[in-house]
Amino acid sequence: MKLTDIRKLHQKKYRQSLGHYLVEGEHLVLELEKAAARQPGLNQAELYVTDAYGDWHSPFPTHRVSDRQMAQLADTRTPQGILAVVPMPEPGHRPVTQAGEKAIYLHQVQDPGNLGTILRTLAWFGGFRCLLSPGSVDPYNPKVVRASMGALFHVPLEIEVPLSQLAERYRRIACLDLQGEALTAPAFRQHDCYLFGNEARGVPQEALADLAATPFTIAGAGAIESLNLATSVNICAYELVRAQ
Repeated sequence: MKLTDIRKLHQKKYRQSLGHYLVEGEHLVLELEKAAARQPGLNQAELYVTDAYGDWHSPFPTHRVSDRQMAQLADTRTPQGILAVVPMPEPGHRPVTQAGEKAIYLHQVQDPGNLGTILRTLAWFGGFRCLLSPGSVDPYNPKVVRASMGALFHVPLEIEVPLSQLAERYRRIACLDLQGEALTAPAFRQHDCYLFGNEARGVPQEALADLAATPFTIAGAGAIESLNLATSVNICAYELVRAQ
């Protein structure tokens, strides 16, 4: 790929048209290389390094660039000197479902940090896939990629999944609500899909009714109205694996 095209990958429209995204920094490249051993599609990635990483041994084709060129390619202000250009999954790609897997559905999540943190949590615990609704932040946004700390490569991910599709795929759907049953109830772990809403607006009530989503509550002291989205998902994920 031409260097002028790589610079364009900072923008979503070019990531979509060129079919690639950026992975920047030593830790993320290491996670990418680890994941590529199990996911053949990632082996099409290409590496770009400065002299500081000239002795880096990688399974990917490697190109040497100057510090100035790296500064133009990278999304960060002070790049480490190593980045990869990674192919995006084919549109509509659905990773194979594993036995016992739980689905986390995020409706119009907007904050890159939230999504990256959620992916990191799901990768830590394992046994989850992440579904993103239309209108959600692009998971290949450089801020999401960095916040995920490499979890993006380890969590089965689907994008542009309509809310209306959930009922076709999952028989038992749960959501969070202040008036729901306690999260610690055994029934919470008996669902297949867990639905979380937009940071400000949540999930439309009519959609929850159509899906017959069962409400559950994270108990709190009541001093504030709500929890951060990523925090809510983290607590729920922990509760789902705690009693296994």
